[in-house]
Formats: sequence, structure tokens, C-alpha cells
Amino acid sequence: MSINSESDIAANLQIGPTDRGMVRIYVEGEGVDLPLDFDPDEAEEIAEELLAAAEAARAMGAPAKPKKPRR
Repeated sequence: MSINSESDIAANLQIGPTDRGMVRIYVEGEGVDLPLDFDPDEAEEIAEELLAAAEAARAMGAPAKPKKPRR
């Protein structure tokens, strides 16, 4: 499966700090329980990559989705 392949798989994504000073990206779905821990510098690099990908997607004319209200 490549990054451009669509999928019907649904998953929940949670992001937050751990009690050990790491940043955890936690992916949970049917048959998947994946905690990924990163040091703060790595987490910032990932955040920059996400922002760059979002900007590139907008430039390609991807439809904008309405922002969900924060809880």
C-alpha cells in the first residue's frame, strides 16, 4: 500500500506528552494498538512535516474540510 492508496480502515489518533518527557502518537483501530514515542525534537520535526504536507495538499486543490471544534 502506498501513501496514495485509499483505505476503508478507521482508526483513532491521540497525541500527547508522556510522564517520561516524550511525545506519544497513539494509533488505535480494529486489531491495532500502536503507541509511538518521540523525543520533543523529533516530534517538532514530525509537526513540521505535517504542516508542509498540508500546505502541499492545499496547493494541489484538495478540498478544505471544516475544522472540528476543540474539546
